[in-house]
Amino acid sequence: MTVPAQRGPRRPNRTGRILPLVLVVALLAPVAFLFVQQRRHSGEERDLIVRERLGVEYLRVLGPLTLALVDAQSAAVAGRTVSRESLGRAVEDVAAADARLGDDLRTHERWTGLRAKLEALPEKGLTDPQATFAAYGEATDLLLSLHRKVREASGLVRDRQADSFYLQDAISDELPESLVATGRLGDLAAVAAELPDAQRIAMVSQLGALWTSAISPANDLINNLRAAVDSTDSTKLGANVLAPLDTYQRSIERLGALAAPTSSARLQDEAATARALTNLIAARTAAQEAARQLQPVILDELNALLTDRIDQLDRERRLAAGATVLAVLLLGALGALIFARRDRRTGRDRRPAGGDTGPPADDAGWDAPADPRGAAPAGTLAPVEPRMLQPAGQGRPASAERWGPFDAR
Repeated sequence: MTVPAQRGPRRPNRTGRILPLVLVVALLAPVAFLFVQQRRHSGEERDLIVRERLGVEYLRVLGPLTLALVDAQSAAVAGRTVSRESLGRAVEDVAAADARLGDDLRTHERWTGLRAKLEALPEKGLTDPQATFAAYGEATDLLLSLHRKVREASGLVRDRQADSFYLQDAISDELPESLVATGRLGDLAAVAAELPDAQRIAMVSQLGALWTSAISPANDLINNLRAAVDSTDSTKLGANVLAPLDTYQRSIERLGALAAPTSSARLQDEAATARALTNLIAARTAAQEAARQLQPVILDELNALLTDRIDQLDRERRLAAGATVLAVLLLGALGALIFARRDRRTGRDRRPAGGDTGPPADDAGWDAPADPRGAAPAGTLAPVEPRMLQPAGQGRPASAERWGPFDAR
């Protein structure tokens, strides 16, 4: 009888080792791609919102400057001495803001031209009130141009959220236009009251144009703020905006009724003209005061909306990073498990095919017991001698040899 030859160890399969690694990498690739895309998109969105907040910060100092300039214009046109304190303080605040934000918003050139114009304004009205009105008109035009520059350069005009878009449109475009036009309307009416009847009547069309330019943006502002309240998810916007908005709306409605173009016959009545002018000045003052209260409210709510969006983007980025790390850990554990099972299978394949043959004869000094009947030739089975069966019930002779541990074959 021949003993079968033992098989040698199986050669490792390189494809079997590389394939699990390829699968793990193939699963990691889309996870990494999605993480990078989400990170890039949220990063770009966050940068845009941060830039919008810079515009809000700049608009916060332009508002007081607009009100101070309108007040200075009214004083100069009326022949009073202009208080340079409030106007100078507003100019310094804008200059400080431009020094911080001008590089990002590219407003240095606009602000330099406006500041030079403001510093050249007379502290007291000129001999000709119309010349004073024209000089201040050039300054207010430059101020409105700076508002538009901040709005465009900061990206507020391209905001994609309905509530914040309506708010930025109201605070950066419609409110300053309404303030400037309201001031011009009252000042031009004051100038017209001092003119002869013929010149006063000739200014009716100009007063009508100023009335339209003052009331139209004010109505648009009211509509935009109500649309922002209707479209927002914020629970604070409506409660904070509606009260000062109602006050502003009432003042604008009164101003619009008093400043509406009148007939030439009414303008020829000096007493009626004086009463109308007094009422108009009071209505304009009330409208400006309402705008002064509404302005910081709009800016605060707009800044709060932008801050909430930044916080939401930061939370989404943290969640995406955590999900990506968890996916990498799970895939790493899966890969380690695959390789561990592969290594155990390879170890079993390397063992001899016949199983364990026991330790060799010379290991640990152990020898197999000798056969008392003599060794059989190699490769043959040793003959077994027949043994006589003992009769039932008879015990084994005392002289009989006891069985050894290896006699049973």
